[in-house]
Amino acid sequence: MLILLAFIIVFHITSAALLFISTIDNAWWVGDNFSTDVWRMCFTNTSTCMAITDEFNEYQSIQAVQAAMILSTIFCCVAFLVFILQLFRLKQGERFVLTSIIQLLSCLCVMIAASIYTDRHEELHQSHGYRMEVSKGQYGYSFVLAWIAFAFTLISGVMYLVLRKRK
Repeated sequence: MLILLAFIIVFHITSAALLFISTIDNAWWVGDNFSTDVWRMCFTNTSTCMAITDEFNEYQSIQAVQAAMILSTIFCCVAFLVFILQLFRLKQGERFVLTSIIQLLSCLCVMIAASIYTDRHEELHQSHGYRMEVSKGQYGYSFVLAWIAFAFTLISGVMYLVLRKRK
């Protein structure tokens, strides 16, 4: 049981780390001499960055992605704290339902964020607010990590749903 508990904790911390990296790191959309995420765009040849503001055409979509990624990270961290609390408070044989619900909410938020970005990426990168042509880029590793974090949080949420507290 202790090995299973350690595996679940490591799995949860890994999904939280993936969410943090995909939310913070500047690699959702990359090209030869630029990289952009939901916060800013950086030019690699001049080492300058500019914030994504309301001058961009699809700024509302970017804000939705930002909000959903922040919420998913917060929900994942809260689910971990609730799991630790329930680990010591639940009676033997009870399930970690509250932890599961919070983790599945995190899963839903990261899915919403990555789905919005996937759907709107063409419009997002054709904005006149960019100083250079960014539509010829490709998805970066932060975008891929967001989808991997979706899978991890989904699996983690289901694991908590089936997990019972044992001796």
